[in-house]
Amino acid sequence: MSQESLALLAEVDRSYLGRVERGDNNVAVLSLLKIAEALDITVRDLIARAGL
Repeated sequence: MSQESLALLAEVDRSYLGRVERGDNNVAVLSLLKIAEALDITVRDLIARAGL
């Protein structure tokens, strides 16, 4: 999935999503929930897959 597609599904800005992926920005809890929902996984699974 492209950053642009995920950003649209999660209703977050694509550049913000890119900064979060690179670790340049900390993700806000609400954004984390939106991203997990867009990926159809739980926040717990998303964090686990990120190795955090």
